[in-house]
Amino acid sequence: MAKLKIGVFGAGRGKTMMGVLYNHPEAELVAVCDKYVPLLEQVKGVAAEKGCEVATYESFDEFIKHDMDAVVLANYANEHATYAIRVLESGRHVMTEVLPCETMAQAVALIEAVEKSGKVYAYAENYCYMDRTFEMWRRYENGDIGEATYGEGEYIHDCSAIWPQITYGERDHWRNRMHPFYYCTHSLGPLMTMTGLRPKKVVGIMTPPDMDYYQKGISMMAAGIEMVTMENGAVFKSIHGGLKREPGSINYELYGKKGCMETQRFGDPYLNVYREGDKTCRGNRESYFPQKFVDAELASLEGGHGGSDFYATHFFIQKILGRESGKKYAIDVYTAVDMGICGILAYRSCLNGGAPVDVPDLRDPAQRDAYRNDNACTTPEVAGDQLLPRFPGYDEEPEVPQEAYDKIRDLWLAGKNFEN
Repeated sequence: MAKLKIGVFGAGRGKTMMGVLYNHPEAELVAVCDKYVPLLEQVKGVAAEKGCEVATYESFDEFIKHDMDAVVLANYANEHATYAIRVLESGRHVMTEVLPCETMAQAVALIEAVEKSGKVYAYAENYCYMDRTFEMWRRYENGDIGEATYGEGEYIHDCSAIWPQITYGERDHWRNRMHPFYYCTHSLGPLMTMTGLRPKKVVGIMTPPDMDYYQKGISMMAAGIEMVTMENGAVFKSIHGGLKREPGSINYELYGKKGCMETQRFGDPYLNVYREGDKTCRGNRESYFPQKFVDAELASLEGGHGGSDFYATHFFIQKILGRESGKKYAIDVYTAVDMGICGILAYRSCLNGGAPVDVPDLRDPAQRDAYRNDNACTTPEVAGDQLLPRFPGYDEEPEVPQEAYDKIRDLWLAGKNFEN
């Protein structure tokens, strides 16, 4: 059988997906697109070393004409939905990096594009596939802790030092324009895939933004907190953002009617599981390092984000090929949108003093019309007259001097991090 021909849009974040495709027995990398030419030169160099033919493009309009079956979108995080729709309309399958959409209108348009195309859409929320979270998914499915009652997901990552390497000194880079609730699926997503539950209501709370950093051209120094009520009444707390902590925290806790599962902070690789026995408040506790349980040998070939980048791409490929593992573990458009719109709606809750906001089930066509023209967000070109403030309590966004962005760009060009 011929290998699937896959292109990657975004040669920075897309490197790990390219690594999977170079080694995958059922797919191959055939084209890469990026506006930054030095990254394309790197792609050419790696392809030559591996003896592969990979076409490179600076223009997406030219890239999408290439002969390929599917596209991986690793471009700017607020542009995934618009490009995914273009890919689907071209007759290709698509996998998008985080996040699925920037607005509620995009959520509706993306879902309907997937339904109309009949093509595979997969969401590459890699934190769902890390050894511990994927094991929690397996054990919850086995019924080991019973029905979920409460969960916590935590993704704390202070990006201030690496700001030059992830924003390039661009004033209008998406990271400099997003509200703190936007990047929510690293913390909330694994809880949703573990349990299979969808959200019904969300409350948003935000920590105070660090305006000293903001004046230096470094945004996102705040945390967004979502309190999400799920369809069975369980409550999930999701926290993510730039709080001061080293190393960063990736932590998950899930409580059920028969026990609980917890990962641990500060780099401890173990998963802790408590299961209540026949007697109340008495049971067994396990503490162990989870092993990969799906295609483990193949997964060892690509280690990005603890091997989770492999699984996101692998399950996308398997779903295209009609394999059961892809059908089961690839994250579909409905679940992806559920994850993403919790952050969008949590910010509205926050702007409204923490009032609860209902989360629509956009699987139901009858619920879509209310959001079809809902472009409210913090990006002026997208929002138009529905533009939201970036920070609660600020009618006008404080001005950042251009010199701050110039300094960050100079650091990026010099390959340096931000130190003060």
